[in-house]
Amino acid sequence: MASSSAGFVTGLTTAAMVTVGYLAYQASANVPADLAQPRAGKPAAAVSKAPRDVRHPAALPAGSGRGERVVYSLADDRVWLVAPGDKVLRTFAVTPGTVDPETGVYAVTSRSNRITGTDGALIEHVVRFADADGVTIGFSAAVDGSTMPPDRRTRAGGIRASRADGDAMWDFATIGQKVVVIR
Repeated sequence: MASSSAGFVTGLTTAAMVTVGYLAYQASANVPADLAQPRAGKPAAAVSKAPRDVRHPAALPAGSGRGERVVYSLADDRVWLVAPGDKVLRTFAVTPGTVDPETGVYAVTSRSNRITGTDGALIEHVVRFADADGVTIGFSAAVDGSTMPPDRRTRAGGIRASRADGDAMWDFATIGQKVVVIR
């Protein structure tokens, strides 16, 4: 019995490793050379600020990658949910935390439906994708709908959106989904 249990566990472990490898491959597919695959858990090399359409400030920035992805602009405090073919499904303003991720290409690593944020607020639809200076970075929405800037004395990696935008992010950004952070 113990021998068959060990074989079963080995099989499950192997299946999990293959799945993780496949998801990592999918997340890196179609990444342009200027947004190369991150090495050793680090984001890709810094990307200069992507050119913006001054007449349409909510337009998807050029040079923000290709394929299905979440695009997050540090300079504009804006997110785009992008379907294949660069079709923008939704764009919205966000309120960043006090710690920003480096520019580069990431993948969604974990999600939580409802937790307490660093500021003590009840938050929902947490979508985590990076770590910076020991702080976990992710998108979320406060259950009370607030998007107030965080206390600058705290180290917070939460990028807050409205509840409706948080719902859209939750539906779109599942585990392994590519996230491109641009200046």
